[in-house]
Amino acid sequence: MPGMNDLAPSGSLPQGGGHVGVLAGAVLALLAAAGMAFVHPLLGPALAVAMGAAVFVVSRPLRGLMLFCVLAPALPWMKVGAPLPVPEALLALTWVGVFLQWLSGRLPPWPDGPTERAMRRFMLWSIVPLVAGQFVPEGDGNGPINWVRWLLNLSPVFLVPLLVRNARDRDRLMLSLLVGFALLLLISLGFFVRGRDARLMIPFLAALHYPYPEAIQDIFSADYTRMASPWVHPNSTGGALLLAAPLGLFYGVMHHGWRRVLGFFIFLGSAAGIVFCGSRGALLCLGLFVVWLAARRTPYALRGLIAAVLLAATFLAVYPPAQQRFASLFSGKDVSTGVRFDEYAHFPQNAWRHPLGLGFKAETPASSPEKGIYGISNLWLNYWFKLGLPGMLLFIAITVAWWREVRLRTSFSHVGPHNAMRIATTGTVLAALATGFIDHYFSFTQVLIALFWLILALGLLEARMPPAARLDAPARP
Repeated sequence: MPGMNDLAPSGSLPQGGGHVGVLAGAVLALLAAAGMAFVHPLLGPALAVAMGAAVFVVSRPLRGLMLFCVLAPALPWMKVGAPLPVPEALLALTWVGVFLQWLSGRLPPWPDGPTERAMRRFMLWSIVPLVAGQFVPEGDGNGPINWVRWLLNLSPVFLVPLLVRNARDRDRLMLSLLVGFALLLLISLGFFVRGRDARLMIPFLAALHYPYPEAIQDIFSADYTRMASPWVHPNSTGGALLLAAPLGLFYGVMHHGWRRVLGFFIFLGSAAGIVFCGSRGALLCLGLFVVWLAARRTPYALRGLIAAVLLAATFLAVYPPAQQRFASLFSGKDVSTGVRFDEYAHFPQNAWRHPLGLGFKAETPASSPEKGIYGISNLWLNYWFKLGLPGMLLFIAITVAWWREVRLRTSFSHVGPHNAMRIATTGTVLAALATGFIDHYFSFTQVLIALFWLILALGLLEARMPPAARLDAPARP
């Protein structure tokens, strides 16, 4: 792991800054000892492990971000004796470490690029629907807590530029993220090969203390032939794999040896997983990503598009449930398509009923036509529904500012270490935004949106880094 000296310019660290981790460790050790002495003897060792992990992250917050990258894709809602899922708890601990490093003067200036400024305005506006939503009759959740969790999931936009200060750190963070996606594929495809029954994963998720076990049972039982994953809902699974595929492809292209194997495993496994989970939107947007590459004259993109079509056709030919799922695209009787049309028809009355947004006390309602309840399967309109029209416009402002910073105006005729991951991160975000026309999971799905904003921030980092700095971490076997 890089030391804190890697996170700030040479010579800028105060002499007394190293005492922060020691002080935090001493305080946490005392708390663990108190738990053993005054609460329960077995509580002490558990607290000691938890406190040790906390010190490990807080003393060097980049560790927390790297652990998040490993665990968030693979086990997004795992809970271990904490109110928050482990990935979100890691983000919170990382921010504690950032605050302590800020006190000791070890952090660079607060990121203040156009995208970060647009994000701050977006976050500030969210206070208005937060307050307004506390007075709506829908929902019985804790609005302020849900709001803080949502802000925590947006925060990678700031954490990446604060903690990743050189090509070495960037390379480690990207590798951690890809390891996380590889673990997701091993878990999901492993259960799928074992029995092709989504319900086989229910005991596994129960052992990880996943919330809402009844909902998990209902989702996996509704169509048990669709590949299960720790993301539970097949559309969320497709969204997560859509984030993984472009990153894996370009990581494999720019590296050799086991790193190339890792990258291509993620790309091919994600493409297969999207087919097996039956996420039509994710498959369509993955195809659009390859078309975008071909339009920008990326080497082998046209061949890759042909290969991808043949690969998808092969998977569909050998897996009848996928045939039925994708055949429903051309059926006028498809239930999910009909529900989407109903959602658009009822959206104006939803927007009129909540002009300042539904807020955070209530989850965006899943459509229940029999109850007269309609959500909206659209990324931008869902922001409007939750945060009001200004919220949607501010989100658009973020994406416009991001695009102006990351856009590559030249063709992709030569792909190498100088531009490979910039193309990958830009294409990943564009593919995720494309799914927004048919689904909304990149707006308020906790942890999944944190991965989206993390990849967006990595793309900004690549765009802002001088070309010479991108070559500091050469391809390694």
